[in-house]
Parts: sequence; structure tokens; C-alpha cells
Amino acid sequence: MPETAHVLLIDDDEGVRDVAGFQLRAAGYRVTVCDGGATGIAAFEDDPPDVVVTDLKMPNVDGMAVLEAIARTGTRTPVLMITAFGSVETAVAAMRAGAHDYVTKPFARDAFLMKVERAAEHSRVVRENRDLKRRVEASGKRPMLVASAAMEALMDQVRRVAASDVPILLSGASGTGKELVARELHRRSGRADGPFVAVNCAAIPADLLEAELFGHRRGAFTGATHSRPGRFRAADGGTLLLDEIGDLPLALQPKLLRVLQEQAVEPVGGSGPVPVNVRIVAATHQDLDARVADGSFREDLYYRLAVVPLRVPSLAERPEAVAPLFEFFLGRGAAAEGRRLSLGEDAADALRGRPWPGNVRQLENLARRVALLAPGPVVRAADLPESGTPSAAQEPSEQTLRVDLGATPWRVQLPTEGLPLPELEERIVREALALHRGNKSAAARYLGVPRHVLLYRLEKYGIS
Repeated sequence: MPETAHVLLIDDDEGVRDVAGFQLRAAGYRVTVCDGGATGIAAFEDDPPDVVVTDLKMPNVDGMAVLEAIARTGTRTPVLMITAFGSVETAVAAMRAGAHDYVTKPFARDAFLMKVERAAEHSRVVRENRDLKRRVEASGKRPMLVASAAMEALMDQVRRVAASDVPILLSGASGTGKELVARELHRRSGRADGPFVAVNCAAIPADLLEAELFGHRRGAFTGATHSRPGRFRAADGGTLLLDEIGDLPLALQPKLLRVLQEQAVEPVGGSGPVPVNVRIVAATHQDLDARVADGSFREDLYYRLAVVPLRVPSLAERPEAVAPLFEFFLGRGAAAEGRRLSLGEDAADALRGRPWPGNVRQLENLARRVALLAPGPVVRAADLPESGTPSAAQEPSEQTLRVDLGATPWRVQLPTEGLPLPELEERIVREALALHRGNKSAAARYLGVPRHVLLYRLEKYGIS
């Protein structure tokens, strides 16, 4: 039994609380005591324990309600149910509902502590397995393949700064592999055994991003049916990647700055700050210097994030890496299909001669397609799909997406190697605004979205 195991004891009977609390503390546990189900649930959300011991019969919020509330958190925290002598059927029903075990009162000290110890051990094993799975999943992401002088220079910088806890700002075009570099920083740091958590600031609506980052208490806003810790607390002891940091809403920037300065988060609807120990890596494809100059990104936050700026080179800056990267992705895609494929020299030459505006992501997508469709064991230049985007005058082909909106069908020409969805969205927003001569309300009606949604997209893509 780990000495630091935390037990939450919930019972409306003061005598039971006093006796059980004394026995648990004497056995080396850290104990939080609550006199009812409602206060017990709140205590669980504020400081999640390793084991919950709760009475079944309590006024207002009983033990079953406590069990249901804990189950909704998905933490798999073991719950021991206290029942009156002779209420075995009720205890069995509680176990069917998810309780770990039960004890009948009055209970013998040794039997009670044995069950708590087993529950604490179960909690420890679950936590270790979860952490191990998380590390395996993190390390199982695409590995770093250094196949160019430009990337080797970047990796040399990564090796030198990884051990420090200073914030890192990764810049570079979309698809260059900034998240992989962030994971490499984490893997080489003293936090490698801790969690690596990534959050895309551009993918979460502005009105929800604060709660997603810093957490929220139950009832803090409409739809907050239970508390959530937030990404900062999820990354405690590890690394937090703030991807697309350039899209962080201006109103949220001073709050992030305060968190970085104080090393504490204040959940939405919370009653005070919660300390966090997190190493920050931010990433962006935007020119943050320009964003600072036009006032859309705070200068003080920029300097706080860019203590060590690292730039990830585009694929055009490392042409010698094109063929090795493609062959790596090809081999992995072929293995998933039960095939063995190799890259012919003519195909390698053809790949090196192509532009790669989508960088490594575009290259990987093409390799996946070739792994599925290549007719023979050696990929030749003739097996590579044509590059480029079909012209608007071209007749619809298999690369054309046809969308029927009632009586107004329209077509979008898609490039063969793939198109990042944010770029497509930005293009559509710009075209709609230009079509209506800058009238935001008319453009919003045309796109079928509320005006505030369009305003968010305009801010997100820096469209004036």
C-alpha cells in the first residue's frame, strides 16, 4: 500500500467518520472526510482520490448517486460501499452498478483496512497501466526520420534544449512535422515519463477554449454537467503542446500569460488557482512577429512563449529527404496491407522534382495511396499519380467532389495528393466575403452560419 494513497470517506454518521477516519490515517492513508453525498462529489472533483469509501444510505444524495457521479468521470476510481448489517442484497446491487466492493457496519478494523488496501492497489495498477498505455501511444506516433542536413541541424538544437523546462516556440509551414518535433523534445526531456498532451487552439471554438485549457467546475456554464480538469492539469508533470497558438483568441491571451507566469490555472467557475507543473511547447504556421505588429497577438505573451524559437524547415528546404521519407511511409502503408513494396530510382527522381506545398503530410498521403494502388512490388514513376490541381474548366473526374444542395449542385476540384481542410475553409470564407464586397452579414447568410461564427473565422484566418 503506497503511503501517499488518498482515501475519500463519505458518511453522514459522525461516529463512523471519526472511527474510520482514525483507522485510515493510522494505517498511513491521506484522508478527506465528508458528511454527505453532495459534499463528497464536490471533494472528488476538487481533489480526485485513489479510493472512495461511501455509505450507501444517506439523505438527499445517497451512495448510489455518488457511485454514478464518479462513474461519469471515467476515472475508474474504486468505490467501497458501506452498508448496514444484513443488507447484502443492496450491496450486491451496488457492485453490479460498478462498486469495487462493500463492507458491512459495524465493521472489523482489519477486514476494513484489507479491503481499502486492495482497492488502493487496484487504483495504483489502473493508473500505471493508463500511464504506460499513454506513453506507448505517444512513442508509437510517427517516429522522427532525420534524412537531411536541415533536420539534423534542428535535431541538434532539440538535443541541446530538451533537458531545460524553458518554453519552446516551433514555427514552420503546415505539414512540416511540428508535433513530431514537440514529441521529440518531450522524449528527450526529464519529463519523458510524464504525459504529453496536445491541444489545437484553432480546432476548438473560442467560447469553449478557456474551459478546455484550464478546466471547469460543474455548472460553470450551460452543458457543464460535471467538472473537467482541463488540458493543463492533464499534462501536469509532463509537456503541453499548444498547437496553432497564433489562433488563440486575443481575449484569452492575458489569461494564458498569467498561467505561464504563476504556474497555476483557475478553472472556469472555480474558487481559486490550482498549481500545475507543465513544460510548454507552442507551435504555429503563422508569422507571429507580424501578428504582434498588427496587435492581434500580445507582445508579452509572444516573448514568454518564444524563449527558445525553433523553425521546422519545409520539404522544399530539404529535397534530399523526399525519397527517404516517401519510402518510409510507403513501407509502412504496404505492411498494413500485407504487401512489400520498394521505390524505383525513376520514381524517386520524379518525387524529388515535384513541389510539395503540403510538405511531409502531403508526401505521406501520396505514399498511402501508392501503397494501395501500386500494381507491382517496385513503384515506378508511372505508378505515381499526377500532381497539381485540375483546372476549373476541366470536366469532373474522380478527383472532383460533387455536392448537391437542393437545386444548386456545385463542384470542388480537389488536388490528388490531398488538401488541408483549414486551407479549404479559409479559401471559401475569403471568396464568400469578396462575393459580397466585404459585407459580413451578407456573407454569413450566404454561408448559412450565424454572423458571430463568421467573425470568429475572420479572426482565426486573419482576414480583414
